Amino acid sequence: MITYLAKIGELTLKGSNLHEFEKLLLNNARRVLDGTNAKASLRAGRLYIDCEDADSGKAETALTHLLGITGWAKTRVCEKNIESIRQTVLEEAKSAASLGAKTFKIEARRSDKTFDLNSYEIACRAADPVFDAGVLQVDVHNPDVKIFVEVRERCFVFSDAKKGCRGLPAGCSGKGLLLLSGGLDSPVAGYRMLRRGMKVDCIYFHSYPYTSLEAQQKVEELAKRLSMYGLYTNLNIIPFTDVQMRIKERAPADWTTLILRVCMVKTANMLAERIHSDCLITGESLGQVASQTIENMKVTEHFADFPLLRPLVGMDKEEIVETARFIDTFRISILPYEDCCVLFSPKHPVLRGTVERANEIFDSLECENLIREAFEKREIKRFTFGEEEKRL
Repeated sequence: MITYLAKIGELTLKGSNLHEFEKLLLNNARRVLDGTNAKASLRAGRLYIDCEDADSGKAETALTHLLGITGWAKTRVCEKNIESIRQTVLEEAKSAASLGAKTFKIEARRSDKTFDLNSYEIACRAADPVFDAGVLQVDVHNPDVKIFVEVRERCFVFSDAKKGCRGLPAGCSGKGLLLLSGGLDSPVAGYRMLRRGMKVDCIYFHSYPYTSLEAQQKVEELAKRLSMYGLYTNLNIIPFTDVQMRIKERAPADWTTLILRVCMVKTANMLAERIHSDCLITGESLGQVASQTIENMKVTEHFADFPLLRPLVGMDKEEIVETARFIDTFRISILPYEDCCVLFSPKHPVLRGTVERANEIFDSLECENLIREAFEKREIKRFTFGEEEKRL
């Protein structure tokens, strides 16, 4: 039997409703582990997963993507006495030495106050056999490996602690609709809102044949990745060719990108109302491209019927790329299949649009019916923890 130990972070700051957040986190873990024999439980700020070897891969995948935990580790469980702890720490040290470690440090935590040694005494006593046997040398400032000992209802020893996603459990903060493209920014924006506990559905605008089927498949892969963190997501694919051609025919050339975003927001309003979304989410970052000046953002927001969240607004490209690599969307986003925004970009786009001028241009397009038709023809794909379900 393998036991994984995960540390709950931000949830511990909650007040009287802490139990509700913990219950949601536990239910999310159990949903991801459905179909295995793994057992999840939660006690005193720790999430436990007990499983057999055959289910360890699924358990580790779940812990890597589960929102609401700051870190996790595969542990060695031992008897709750100092001799058993010493022997287990020695085994962990030998394992670390076999991987190239030369120095170590013990960090002990005694949550069970009935245990007869305090945390400092546990650390000192547990380190003795490792040092005496010459397995590793002590270095409390910059060790090659830290060996952790946690004395709870059981005793856990581990060294290879993994970083968690932090944040809040998926599903505790309402529902948002993400305008998902094939670029770097929008998947990261979706992830950041997922990490705040929001359920996220996606809307993607496809202009076939000007955008290829590979471009759509790229976005589907991004939606799959997001579903690994949010447990599930629905991807709404909007056929936007006719709307985009109307913009190209009638809108001033320098306004085509901004008016396209206006039409996208108009369509997103319809979908948000249909799916009972609380807000719209975009990957806009202030000043990153021409359509994302503060003046143009004001234009876009004017046409939104729901709160428009921009979780990347103060981030630079390097920060966005760092997150994209962490959630494994970077390799997908850089595939050379362009979305509809890129294909019709003007050489000299408007930088300081006004709401009044945007209204005039939008009215001249006479495209409300085209937008409605595109919305009604949408295709919906549902992804659950990285796997596509039946079409809705």
